[in-house]
Parts: sequence; C-alpha cells; structure tokens
Amino acid sequence: MVTKRKSRFAFLFAEVSAAPLLVFRFAFGIMMFLSTLRFILKGWVDVLYVKPTFFFPFYGFEWIKPMGAVGMYSVFTLLVLTAFLVAFGWFYRASIITFFLLFTYVELIDKTNYLNHYYFISIVSFLLCFMPPVNRKTKSVPRWTVLTLQLQMALVYFFAGIAKINTDWLFHALPLKIWLPSRYNVPILGSFLNENWIAYVFSWCGMLFDTLIPFLLFNRKTVWYAYAFVIIFHVLTSILFPFIGVFPFVMIVCATIFLPKEFHERLIRKSAVVERSETTLVPPAPNLRTKLILLILCLHFIIQFALPFRYLLYPGKLFYSEQGFRFSWRVMLMEKAGYVIFYIKDSYTGKIIEVNSREFLTMQQLKQMSTQPDMILQFAHYLHDLYAPSLSNPQVFAEAYVTVNGRGSRLLIDPTVDLASKEDGFINKKWILTQ
Repeated sequence: MVTKRKSRFAFLFAEVSAAPLLVFRFAFGIMMFLSTLRFILKGWVDVLYVKPTFFFPFYGFEWIKPMGAVGMYSVFTLLVLTAFLVAFGWFYRASIITFFLLFTYVELIDKTNYLNHYYFISIVSFLLCFMPPVNRKTKSVPRWTVLTLQLQMALVYFFAGIAKINTDWLFHALPLKIWLPSRYNVPILGSFLNENWIAYVFSWCGMLFDTLIPFLLFNRKTVWYAYAFVIIFHVLTSILFPFIGVFPFVMIVCATIFLPKEFHERLIRKSAVVERSETTLVPPAPNLRTKLILLILCLHFIIQFALPFRYLLYPGKLFYSEQGFRFSWRVMLMEKAGYVIFYIKDSYTGKIIEVNSREFLTMQQLKQMSTQPDMILQFAHYLHDLYAPSLSNPQVFAEAYVTVNGRGSRLLIDPTVDLASKEDGFINKKWILTQ
C-alpha cells in the first residue's frame, strides 16, 4: 500500500531541471515590469482609476474600492517594484505574493476594464506564489512546479479554441469579416483583407491553432515547430488587432515554459542577470507542505476546468446575455455594440426623468455597460440611490439595444422591469431578453 502511494506521487515529484522555471520567472517578471510601467506612463492609472466617480465591481467584491490618486499611484509603483524583484528573485516570496494581491485588487475595482490577459496575469502570479525561489545553482525542482505552469497555458489555449467552434466563427467568419477590412493599410497583407475567403481562413486557422497548440507544445518532437507557430500567430494577431494590447506578447513569453531544458540551461549559462536568489536547493520529496500546495493547485484547476462551462447553466444566447462569459477564455469572439437610456420614475407622482449616463460614466465605462446586463443593473441601483432623497420610491427602467457581429439591433432587457427591485447574483436574470 505504501509502495503504491509512492508510485502515485513519483511522477509529480520526479526531479526535472530548474532552468525552465527560472527563465519563466525572469521573463514574466520583466514583462510585468515593463507593462505596468507603461500603464503608468500612458496615464491610464488616472483615466481608469482616479477620474471615474462610479465603478462597476465584480459581484461579491463590492467592498473593494479605489484609494484615490495617491493610493492608486502608490499601488502601481509597488507593482512595478515587485515585478522587478520577482524577475531577479530578490525577496521572491514576499514580492510575488504582493504583486498577485495588488494586481488582482486593481482588476477587481472595475469590471469595465476586464481583459482576458489581466485575468491570465492574476492566475500566473497566483501560481508563482507556490513556486520555489530557484536560482542558477538550483539544479532541479519537482516536476509539478513546471507542469503546473504548462497546464495553465494549455488550458488557456484549449478553451479559447473550443470556444471558437461556433456557427458565427467557423461558418460566417464573424467577427473577423467585420474587423479585417479596416486593416487595409497593413503592409503586404492589407490588400487581401477585404476578401471574404481570408476571413474564413483566419477563422479556421485560429480555431485549429488554439485547440491543437497545447498538444504540440507538450510533444518534444514538435515543440520547436509549435513555438514557432506561437510566435507567428501572436505577432500576426498583434499587427492585425492592436486593440488586444500586450496579450500576444505575454503568451509568447509564457509559452517558453514548454521549451526543452537544454534551451533554458544554455540561456542561463550565457546570462548572469537571473542568478540571485536566497535558495539553492529544492527538496523533491513530498511532505505535508507540498501536499497541501498540490491540494490547493488541484482545486485551482478544477475551478479552471469548470468556469468555461458555467454558461450551460443559463438559458438564452450567450453573446447577448453574457451570463457565464467572463473568465472562460472567450477571446475575440464577437463585435458587440449598443446603447442604453435610463428612466427614473417617481412612484408617487408618476414623474419620469431621462438620465444622461455620460454625466456619471467615462466613455470606456459607458461603452462596456451599454452591452452587458449585469452592469446595466449595477448602474440602475446607483441611480436609484442617487435619486432616492429627492423622489418618492424611485423606480429605474432601462431601454437597451445591442447588435452582435453586425446583426440588426435588438432589445436586450425588458424595459418594463424596475431594475432597482432586482438583485445581482449568479442566478439567471429573467429580465434579459435573449430568446
């Protein structure tokens, strides 16, 4: 019985080269250092977290608030500093935990700023909290440390791939058929981007790439070809779709975790920039602490497997209701636009006031809120509280229209429902008109 238990753990605790983990940590830290510094220099801290007067928190995290100009700039300064420390392995454990907590805090403030790669960064930094602080002298680490990062990468690609197996993406080439013609000025490719067949080719290639690339990266015989495809694919998407930000480069950097140990070891020998750390040996033997870590990681991956399928719990059309859309690696699947008008009704006098949402929201917030029912509900509650002192039991109604992937505009929510009387949560929002 004891022998069987040992064999069960043998694969996860087998010693493998520490070089891939060391290079990954350095590359991720440098990427985060540059990205966060860029965020500050571009003035986005002020635009997204200082100037707005109202924020859209995630459900259950309403208690998380921005800390004003001084507080938010202090947070981002600490993010820059801790990312740098993580890269070089200085005060590693404290640095990566601080980075994870601060980065996740920033992302939870306002979901109108949600992006898949922000979510991905929070996850990777969370996983790195459990990784040993390796250095150049560390010869080996337990296999589970490297495998954890590889599996997370694989999940992102795979779920992004199967999410593309839908009618719009494969059989109508949407939304690429809408986006590609606008990139006519791209060198060489630009003259072809007006052709419908190009949109279909890109759609099918995108689905096949995302779905198959994890398996090719895990295979030692195909890993270098696969990584070449990773570079080509993400550089191309960055050129064609600059609005997706640094996500392609984050994926290129993080995918290095799949490359053979010989590559990482050679890279380390030629560079002295990743050699400082406090630990030189990582014991491979399973103990209570490492088993607890593995339990936490197992729970993490169970959640990661489950979240992309939670949309099945809701009726209606996902792209309209977006119930179960976030945190499921649905990348670049739709072109969605809309507008919404809010009306405040005095229950006693019947007086109706039309609200100008631009007085309360930034253009980014208005754009995101207008197409997402849960945000419309949040803003309706804000308006109720705002008008409650001057009106008798105010009711809040919204007339919202959306268009998805170029289709005709349609009513998104029931305009006769008093949204102030509805509560947010994970249960189905029956007032969404998505049938």
